[in-house]
Amino acid sequence: MRSFLIGLQFLTRISIVRQDNWTEEDFGRSVRWFPLIGAVLGLCYGLVSALLFLILPFYGVSLPIHICTSCLLVLTILLTGGLFCDGFMDSMDGIFSGRSRDRMLEIMKDSRVGSNGVMAFTALLLMEWSILLDMEPGIIPMAMFVMPVISRFAVVLAITCFPYARPQGMGKAFAMHAGRNALAVAAVSTLILVVPWGVPAIIALLAGGLFALYFNRYVTRILGGTTGDTYGAVAMLTELVVLLTILLVGNFSWKSFVLQ
Repeated sequence: MRSFLIGLQFLTRISIVRQDNWTEEDFGRSVRWFPLIGAVLGLCYGLVSALLFLILPFYGVSLPIHICTSCLLVLTILLTGGLFCDGFMDSMDGIFSGRSRDRMLEIMKDSRVGSNGVMAFTALLLMEWSILLDMEPGIIPMAMFVMPVISRFAVVLAITCFPYARPQGMGKAFAMHAGRNALAVAAVSTLILVVPWGVPAIIALLAGGLFALYFNRYVTRILGGTTGDTYGAVAMLTELVVLLTILLVGNFSWKSFVLQ
């Protein structure tokens, strides 16, 4: 329970029991609980989605859909403190700088955000916003629940299946002390949380998992491994893949296709 609460406090702005004394071992042991931490976030996102898109309209209160989708995206940043957003932007600045491996790692460590990071993050938000606008309102709560679960599992894949690129760093504590069974525990919990939601969620899990493996392999080839920043990048990009997959699967009618 201690490792779960530490992971929850580190990855989100939700603090049930405040933990002040963290060790590298605590960070490592929290890795197995990342999908469950994603489920806590997903529950918050899903409840707000249900309120905006299902409950309020049922009672005759329909807010503009652009406002509703914007509120959801802002909520994802507020509840996580923008932790993965920062890692995503730093990763885009470094990876697409066109410099040497060592220089890329230096750029990613710089606290300042460059043009590549800003443009990439803006494009990411626009794409997620557009996807939510086009998604059927009835499946948005499901999509917003499974999205952080699958994306946090993608981070577990990065930590447990790929080497760490730096000799030291906060992300290295996760990589060093995750433990042998962290991936198995995370995989089982992800399946339990995602599979009951049906075919769109299952396909989104497969798409997100495959993308995470490909992206981490790409990053490893360029940087010699993953970093704490690329953990954030793979989480953010996997969220986009999950939403896009659910949009395509949820809006695609096999019956109408066959009849035509």
